[in-house]
Amino acid sequence: MARHTDYALARRAVLRDYRRGVLTDLDVCDAHPELLRAARHVGETAEGECPVCSKRSLRLVSYVYGDALKQAHGRCITLPGELEKLAASIDEFACYVVEVCVDCGWNHLARRYLLGRRHAG
Repeated sequence: MARHTDYALARRAVLRDYRRGVLTDLDVCDAHPELLRAARHVGETAEGECPVCSKRSLRLVSYVYGDALKQAHGRCITLPGELEKLAASIDEFACYVVEVCVDCGWNHLARRYLLGRRHAG
């Protein structure tokens, strides 16, 4: 099982289609209001400019999923060290990192990786 999946190729394909006119602003700048709120308040600053609006307002928002997480399943990571604490106490869960522009609403799944005691080391 892969421990890490990077979605850079999919991102490039979406941006290529956007620049060719196959996709519109509405297709690629469609971040859900809750995702935008999380990006503004708890997202980590990402390096570089937004690939759509060219502003330096990209944020990374992390969400965790896994049956063993119980009440934490599907929630946004909001505190420093929270992932490490979960990884030390749960056998396995997935973390999804979403790139979000808080200005134009661009969003794309950046990567997915597995964490937990099963993947320590």
